[in-house]
Amino acid sequence: MSTSATVQFSDVVRAFGRGGHTAVDGVSLLVDETSRVGVVGESGSGKSTLVRMLVGLDHPSAGTVEFNGRSIAAMLPDELRAFRLAVQLVAQDTTSSFDPRRTLRDAVRRPLEVLRGMDVAAADGAVDATLRGLGLDPQLANRLPHQVSGGQRQRFAIARALVVRPRLLVCDEAVSALDVSVQGAVLNLVKRYCREHGAGLVFVSHGLPATAFVADRLVVMHRGRVVEDGPREQVLFRPEHAYTRTLVDAHRRTGDRRGSVPA
Repeated sequence: MSTSATVQFSDVVRAFGRGGHTAVDGVSLLVDETSRVGVVGESGSGKSTLVRMLVGLDHPSAGTVEFNGRSIAAMLPDELRAFRLAVQLVAQDTTSSFDPRRTLRDAVRRPLEVLRGMDVAAADGAVDATLRGLGLDPQLANRLPHQVSGGQRQRFAIARALVVRPRLLVCDEAVSALDVSVQGAVLNLVKRYCREHGAGLVFVSHGLPATAFVADRLVVMHRGRVVEDGPREQVLFRPEHAYTRTLVDAHRRTGDRRGSVPA
């Protein structure tokens, strides 16, 4: 597998149904293993649709999404396998993303068996090492998803993504359901992985504090379009678009009351 992992959106549109809703409208964006990108915007701004296309779960109605220069929609099985190894998703809903009938160990081990062809013994060793790195007791992995706390289950979701050592980690509202104290711990784990392994990050959220904590570049979406894209400090302190200014001002007004993720 190539050590590079570049995903490029070129004038991407995603519309649903004839004459229906356009969730993503003319987005051009490039992220790679050197990127720490935060994508922010209100509900309905197109963030989750963008994520689904980024990880290959959905495809554009127009425009292209390419991985290392190859259209994801046109990939052959071997190309898709390399893509899945390089780009991994941590989803928001850990309740539905785990099979309630299978242990957490089964869930975390599965990507190694499918994508790397590892046998059970070798895969279990890699699972245990990943869990310890995330501050989890490997014995917890023998439980079912409902038998651990929400914060622990989110760590297992991160472990399932990290166990194959991706080059680009994509987090879709990965901490929005967690308490602020747990958010900080989880975000630090994500930052540490990206720093230690030289991996890229796309962190998608409607919450500005968490996004600004992990990202060094901010992309602001509004009504399906990217309205601002720049370094974190520039977007936070010198926003150019009216919607971005509204988003930043709202955070400043409510941040002290709600608490914030530690910097």
